[in-house]
Amino acid sequence: MELTQSNIKKILMDNLLYVVLLFMFVILIIISPAFLSWIVIRDILMQSSTRLIIALGCMFILIVAGADLSGGRVVGLAAVIAGSLAQSSTFYNKFFPMLPELPVIVPVLIAIGIGLLAGFLNGIIVAKLEVNPFIATLGIALVVYGFNCLYFNLPPNNSQPLGGFTKGFSALGGGATLGIPNIIIIAAVCTIIVYLFQRKTCLGKELFAVGGSKDAARVSGINVEKILVLAYSLAGALYGLGGVLEAARTGSATSTYGAGYEMDAIASCVVGGCSLMGGVGSVPGVVVGVLIFNVISYGLTFIGISSYWQNVFKGVIIICAVALDVRKNRKKN
Repeated sequence: MELTQSNIKKILMDNLLYVVLLFMFVILIIISPAFLSWIVIRDILMQSSTRLIIALGCMFILIVAGADLSGGRVVGLAAVIAGSLAQSSTFYNKFFPMLPELPVIVPVLIAIGIGLLAGFLNGIIVAKLEVNPFIATLGIALVVYGFNCLYFNLPPNNSQPLGGFTKGFSALGGGATLGIPNIIIIAAVCTIIVYLFQRKTCLGKELFAVGGSKDAARVSGINVEKILVLAYSLAGALYGLGGVLEAARTGSATSTYGAGYEMDAIASCVVGGCSLMGGVGSVPGVVVGVLIFNVISYGLTFIGISSYWQNVFKGVIIICAVALDVRKNRKKN
């Protein structure tokens, strides 16, 4: 294909995310060559892993033209529930003093199950009761946070930060296999599974159909309500897993965990190419969107620039991404 000015412009627009990420890395490396090291890259990937899993859940909801303001609170509840069940029997301030040490899979599955339940409730309220997604998920966010605070304040814990996790649980966030941090491996596996589900299954394709046009999806025989509930349920399950990994990574958990994570997830998805109008979204785009924000956060701190500038850069990037999305939709229309 002959490279004309219009073709070059189209190639740049189609790969703008990767250009931006590469540009950011180059600038940071020029300012501080030490930024290009395995330790720095590992830290960025570890910090990105939990955010990526949460953003992948958010992507499902945006694809079906939904919204979710409860994601961060579900992450926090999952972190506290998992943390309270994963404490070592020798820990002096055990949440459940009489509870023996549980296999690591037990708190993980319970936390994912709680996230799944919260997502299912969101889906039922949106799909069956036809409540606006913003209002529905805001209500669930308040319910989840209230329940989390009540649970976290139970005696003998009385709102003390949870800690003293078993070695198996801590290894999820801090351990490594063949030199690769486990949390990165888990995030990579989740990414591959979500990608295959999205691109290779009928349900995955039906998500896009519902997001593109609910009326057209109904005419074609798709159960729109079922797909909406599925999207919110899958998101909730991923939020639950994100909460588990966040507690394991930090070695602690409190009721404030996850605050604001839903906004970061939405921002990462939008920057990664997910349309707020629904019907558009890709796993590679979300991965790059998450990395862009984490490179900003880590990079500015690494080179000694005030963390307040992070919000400035994030805000500009979000506005530009949404403006591009609006422009693309206008061209399609």
